Amino acid sequence: MFSPIYFIVAAIAEIAGCFAFWYWLRLDKSALWAIPGTLCLIAFAILLTRVDSLFAGRTYASYGGIYIVASLGWLWLIEDAQPDRWDIVGGTVCLLGTAIIIWAPRTL
Repeated sequence: MFSPIYFIVAAIAEIAGCFAFWYWLRLDKSALWAIPGTLCLIAFAILLTRVDSLFAGRTYASYGGIYIVASLGWLWLIEDAQPDRWDIVGGTVCLLGTAIIIWAPRTL
């Protein structure tokens, strides 16, 4: 069964964690940003294990599209840079890939 809440919260945690390191290493902010960054990345990893799936690889692959769209939302809401039409097209293609991976009929 698809677990959208875990995917969404995991994406927020991963992006926030990576952004904390970006803040430290790219924007020359305090190294203390590594602390919340690490905690967010640990939360991300734990949350992704909560997704109801038999295989880790399939979970990660289907999560990828959610991560990409969430990153575009972060770009817009946190970094105040509106995604352009190519971002929207790319995000849509990624979500289509996610849907195919999640809902494709499979035999065990």
